[in-house]
Amino acid sequence: MAAIDFRIFSGGLLDLHQQEEIRSQDLKSHIEAIQYIRKHGWYSELELAEEISQRFHTPLFDLNYFDIKSIKPELLKEKLSEKHKVLPLFLRGRTLFLATVNPSSASAQEDFQFSTGYNVEYLCVEASKLNQAIETAYETEEGQLDLDDFDEQELAGIEVGQDKTVEENESIENDDAPIVVYINKILLDAIKRGASDLHFEPYEKSYRIRFRIDGILHEVASPPVSLSTRLAARLKVMSRLDIAEKRKPQDGRIKLKISAKKSIDFRVSTLPTLWGEKIVMRILDSSSAMLGIDVLGYEPEQKKLYLEALEKPQGMILVTGPTGSGKTVSLYTGLNILNTSETNISTAEDPVEINLEGINQVQVNPKAGLTFAEALRSFLRQDPDIVMVGEIRDLETAEIAIKAAQTGHLVLSTLHTNSAAETLTRLLNMGVPSFNIASSVSLIIAQRLARRLCKHCKKPVEVLPTEQELLDFGFSAAQLKDLTLYEPVGCELCSSGYKGRVGIYEVMPISANMANIIMREGNSIEIAKQAQQEKIANLRQSGIKKAISGMTSLGEVSRVTSY
Repeated sequence: MAAIDFRIFSGGLLDLHQQEEIRSQDLKSHIEAIQYIRKHGWYSELELAEEISQRFHTPLFDLNYFDIKSIKPELLKEKLSEKHKVLPLFLRGRTLFLATVNPSSASAQEDFQFSTGYNVEYLCVEASKLNQAIETAYETEEGQLDLDDFDEQELAGIEVGQDKTVEENESIENDDAPIVVYINKILLDAIKRGASDLHFEPYEKSYRIRFRIDGILHEVASPPVSLSTRLAARLKVMSRLDIAEKRKPQDGRIKLKISAKKSIDFRVSTLPTLWGEKIVMRILDSSSAMLGIDVLGYEPEQKKLYLEALEKPQGMILVTGPTGSGKTVSLYTGLNILNTSETNISTAEDPVEINLEGINQVQVNPKAGLTFAEALRSFLRQDPDIVMVGEIRDLETAEIAIKAAQTGHLVLSTLHTNSAAETLTRLLNMGVPSFNIASSVSLIIAQRLARRLCKHCKKPVEVLPTEQELLDFGFSAAQLKDLTLYEPVGCELCSSGYKGRVGIYEVMPISANMANIIMREGNSIEIAKQAQQEKIANLRQSGIKKAISGMTSLGEVSRVTSY
């Protein structure tokens, strides 16, 4: 691969110090360089694409509005696309248009012109969208399986009698067996539809499979109840669990290869119920941590506060929220920013959900004596710069984490509380001395995930709530002027009018006045009041901004936030 052409970053786009910092990294492509720039908050991908487009007089193209599957197969050249990080999109007459992040390169044009016989022109695109488009265009046939194509009648032919056990039927190990194909299609369909969790649930007279999409469960299939044992056994075989053990919960993992270059991990949990084993699978996609802080939904001031806290050499950053609110992605986005060759980063998690190269990740194992507290003690003997604790659950873990934050380490962790203010009182209730909290905690982020309105079908609300109702909800008088809110409709491109999710955040730095309240062991109400005086938006106020901007609906803000 050709060396990175730094002309696209010069001329005022990046200063000399920033260019030199990029040169010092072991980066293999322009996409990696752009990801490095985005990770450090210098520019967003879109800003870079716009600047490069203008500088090289190359049209800017949004891949979100292009159907990758419409690319003619004869145009696809996988080796050339991988070599140059470009993607052929379409023909106009005798001209082939290539998507690229580096329009200064002539070699890709020459190679594609020689290979296809067409004239070649560039279209400038965003780096992450190009990466995803290349994966989609060249994914294998295995990755294109669709649950809708599966004939449910095939299942009737593999039902087994009540007197048979799974061990007696060898087809569970046969990759061509209908039950195996059916499970594979279920998993691939969940990935395609953007599900976060899969639920396999047996009942007395029925069996259902549900996907959690954008935080809401949807039933997607109802195979015959007589297959419940077979389905559970197949999933347990894939997860390397004991298929003979049906009386105790078990935990495992599955790695599913969906294309030549991409694999998805599933965290698997089994639970004995009255009518069989319920199995829940969490989809773990490490690429979610590589999205960058710009796409998580932080308001500009909130993003600035988070990045400032990450730049501090010591202190504690706490992220709080319910299960499934995106805490892990927020923490790993921060760790990804800090993940350089100059830093030693160690994490203790239960379980490890996202794998990142360059970070030393430890899976806690209480049965073996490896608890959060024990892992933390070991970290402090390993010359760490940054420590991440998956969750502070007890006083022992809290005390060690706080001592680490007070002795020159940056500590990131999570707590299960409803708001930023309640996080401080939770630590007090655990038994952590108030002076330790005031001197160590530097930033608290409370967060929720709200469903994002589908941009293709959302419509303005025709009859708005009354002015008083909006004020009671949390709107300010200034926000009521020329107010337009949007509501879901629903179309073939979305799920009930929503597609994807966006973060809603309360980002609260610990000021001197807050530290004083903590020192005298004030309650969460006093801390929240002080935060409002310091113009820190709470979750409801941040959600209202998302509703006003048209990202989500007022009903969704009400569902995920508490006032």
